Amino acid sequence: MNYESDAVEMVARLMALSARTAPKATGTDVIKTMIVIGEQKAQLAAAMRDYGEKHKIGFYIRDAGNVAASDACLLIGSLLQDTVGLNCGGCGYETCAEVLDAQRERRSSATPFRGPNCAVRMTDLGIAVGSAVKTASIHNVDNRVMYSAGVGALALGWLEGCGVAYGIPLRASGKNIFFDRAR
Repeated sequence: MNYESDAVEMVARLMALSARTAPKATGTDVIKTMIVIGEQKAQLAAAMRDYGEKHKIGFYIRDAGNVAASDACLLIGSLLQDTVGLNCGGCGYETCAEVLDAQRERRSSATPFRGPNCAVRMTDLGIAVGSAVKTASIHNVDNRVMYSAGVGALALGWLEGCGVAYGIPLRASGKNIFFDRAR
């Protein structure tokens, strides 16, 4: 490993810290993080590629190539079985108790994410992801938020208890590999 890859791994740790300390509704932390390098990174890329091939979704295959070429990937997820208790209706249910009941009743899913999810908790997840990419930017590490990497991580059973997750692959190179990509 070269010193740039070592630096990217350090930034991934700082990004995980940023996600952890990002503001969350009611001060309750429902965010999980995982830093993926080496063999785990190859497993993640393979899971993304498999999902893309199985469902004929080309951008998963493209994104899998980016993850494979990255130095590290930070995964950030939100625990499923939690609500803020506001009964705001943002999730589509009248009460938080109803959304929790719906989560328990939904045994399996053909969708990549599990739900329904508390709308406020999804905002918490977005703030955590935004805080993490801000940290990558401050340290000049190329990155891209990838829905597909979160799907791959959940398919592998990573981020236990999370219903939704995103991945942020990281790379230090002379040209940002996450932009000007083939469709």
